[in-house]
Amino acid sequence: MKRTATVITAALLAALAAAPALAEDVQRDRQDIRHDRRDIRHDRRDVRQDSRDIRQDRRALRQDVRQGDVAGAQADRQDLQADRADRRGDVRDLGHDRRDLRQDRRDLRHDVRDGS
Repeated sequence: MKRTATVITAALLAALAAAPALAEDVQRDRQDIRHDRRDIRHDRRDVRQDSRDIRQDRRALRQDVRQGDVAGAQADRQDLQADRADRRGDVRDLGHDRRDLRQDRRDLRHDVRDGS
């Protein structure tokens, strides 16, 4: 009887000792989710701005070609290439942030489930 009580007491103490660590994991996962959502919002905004810049560069390029401005057309092509590269980078970042968000949500579900 004493041995059973000792084992139960030890198990309860171990469970209580693990509770703060679990709470930290849950809090950290929630904070990571907030950061990932913010990063996704910023990346979406950057992709939209890059798309606007690309449209503007295309318009300027067409106008320069129509007017026969070779130097202006070359500058617009370079701007267009730089904006496209920037958008590709932002789209890639967006994908990474979405993957991180999925992983953090999965971690949170596991932490909450394991804490129950």
